[in-house]
Amino acid sequence: MHGAPPHRSQQPRCAAAASCASRGDPGGDPAGPADPGPAPARRPHRSGPKGSGAGSPREAAPGHRPAPAPRGSPRAARTGSPAQPENLQKNWLREFYQVVHAHKPHFMALHCQEFGGKNYEASMSHVDKFVKELLSSDAMKDYNRARVYLDENYKSQEHFTALGSFYFLHESLKNIYQFDFKAKKYKKVTGKEIYSDTLESTPMLEKEKFPQDYFPECKWSRKGFIRTRWCITDCAFDLVNIHLFHDASNLIAWETSPSVYSGIRHKALGYVLDRIIDQRFEKVSYFVFGDFNFRLDAKAVVETLCAKATMQTIRAADTNEVVKLIFRESDNDRKVMLQLEKKLFDYFNQDVFRDNNGTALLEFDRELSVFKDRLYELDISFPPSYPYSEDSSQGKQYMNTRCPAWCDRILMSHSAKELILKSENDEKIVIYDHIGPNVCMGDHKPVFLSFQIAAGAGKRCLRNEKIFRETTL
Repeated sequence: MHGAPPHRSQQPRCAAAASCASRGDPGGDPAGPADPGPAPARRPHRSGPKGSGAGSPREAAPGHRPAPAPRGSPRAARTGSPAQPENLQKNWLREFYQVVHAHKPHFMALHCQEFGGKNYEASMSHVDKFVKELLSSDAMKDYNRARVYLDENYKSQEHFTALGSFYFLHESLKNIYQFDFKAKKYKKVTGKEIYSDTLESTPMLEKEKFPQDYFPECKWSRKGFIRTRWCITDCAFDLVNIHLFHDASNLIAWETSPSVYSGIRHKALGYVLDRIIDQRFEKVSYFVFGDFNFRLDAKAVVETLCAKATMQTIRAADTNEVVKLIFRESDNDRKVMLQLEKKLFDYFNQDVFRDNNGTALLEFDRELSVFKDRLYELDISFPPSYPYSEDSSQGKQYMNTRCPAWCDRILMSHSAKELILKSENDEKIVIYDHIGPNVCMGDHKPVFLSFQIAAGAGKRCLRNEKIFRETTL
């Protein structure tokens, strides 16, 4: 959620950002001032055993204030050329800070997926630098409270999700509370804290990896969700960081409409929505944002793009398995229009995905329609968020690996839609857009939602419950 700092009589602006999941290493020194000041003090990872209570926080240096984050689930930026990781992260942070400066949110939520990349252990130092930069950057100096939740427990195949959730509170916001899921009470937010390792024992959130039978072929991967609950201006809502399953093969995705992968994502998203509205806690409005891995209906897209083409099928000599499809124009010297392999989607004219922000292809973006009674999304007016080239000189170019799609989204319950303050004039006060349209941000472009909370909207926090305070850092 986002917004410019209002007068005290006004309602706070919020900004939610969902950034692309990064498959690679975030890499390099983050952008920012030459001397960002002392890093947040990192305590040893002492999260207690399951059921033993809260995980131990790592405290941020009190002299530094964090900044608000835009909506979008930012995953650690995947590096393009290994020789240029520093430039990639600098680009990412620079573009992010520009959005923060433009919208000046009072409360900011930043959700990352594949945080740390594929080799998390080797990327830990880069993760530390990224977190330090966000908490100490001059661009974030007006955010004097922060909560950072990093799933760093990469040795636990059953629990590791590689999710990272960042929440920044502007100094002008008063009396902000976060829900303790174990005590079932709200807790006033003060200071800056970083939680990592075994998040399962941290009572201020709920984290789950999907059950193994949800995973394609029951092969573990880092897919799951993290949920937190907040109370701002006496209005309660949940924020859910989510990462759903990808398409493993373009050839399999092309076989049926909808694809088998779409069905797997449907099942997983339904699981998350059922969990956050079950009977354990009071029902409140919710925002779900991250990498949903939603894809265009591959069969319908190919049939439309190649309506006048002929198809050539190439099979493996030993297994007779289809390994490649080639679509050629019927005339024009049988020019190749599209080549399709397991991890190749090479269409001859990428402009179709960029012209008018690719909105002509939104008719094939169908996966959310199954949840129209449970989820709402603002109109999309930005181009597909994935898969962008990781070449630092190709900020608008898509890779020829997958059909471009709007994987990174910000969704909300229908009750959450009522929290958003509507404009009484022509001023555009609700903005749903992407970050870094012209520069390399990794293989995903982060997306963000900026809005102002409407006065008196939403469900009130249970004020009859005792609210207990944290010790000020």
